[in-house]
Amino acid sequence: MSEAGAARPSRAFFGTRVCFPRVLNDAPFPRMISRFRLLTVAVLSAALALSACDDQQSEHNVQRLKDFFNAIKPAPLLLKGLKPGESTEAEIRGQMGKPETERVFTDGSKRLEYPRGPMGNQTWFVDLDGNGRYAGATQVLTADTFAKVRPGMTEDEVRRLLGKPTEIARYPLKPEMVWSWRWLEDGVNQDAFFNVHFGPDGLVYTTSRSDILKGR
Repeated sequence: MSEAGAARPSRAFFGTRVCFPRVLNDAPFPRMISRFRLLTVAVLSAALALSACDDQQSEHNVQRLKDFFNAIKPAPLLLKGLKPGESTEAEIRGQMGKPETERVFTDGSKRLEYPRGPMGNQTWFVDLDGNGRYAGATQVLTADTFAKVRPGMTEDEVRRLLGKPTEIARYPLKPEMVWSWRWLEDGVNQDAFFNVHFGPDGLVYTTSRSDILKGR
């Protein structure tokens, strides 16, 4: 997102009362799942076509297809069958793929971060207990989580709260750096950007929201 071409955030959150719509809980979407199954067939076909390649290159390409497959998998399928206290880390990785980030805490528990693709509007934090068992999953790109961002927070604190940003833009003339997350603002079908603004000291000084331009 360049300084000249990016849509500038339109409204500050701090000091202004902003009412967010309630974000609905995830539920199975038959049409989405149907399309996903068609895509599954295409992915498997591509994987079979790769069998003619040399083994090492084929394995690499198949893994890339699996990573893409997991990145766009609908949430009802992404978490299907995972059982708190029972599912292992290996089972989670086998079903959800390689996490973007893995954080290990002092008590031995872990948090795996799964952004939902480059154009996705969800980021899932998957928690494992000290025994390496599935403890639960949280979709963090919500109004409630955004409300926890406060002036003075560091980049690492924001990253731990919201996960990897969709876009990062630097504005040397201001100067500031803006991290943006694409999210489902109305809880149904209206995507927007939530933006966190960092000053020259690397600390948050405000947040805002901006519309997503058509075609993005």
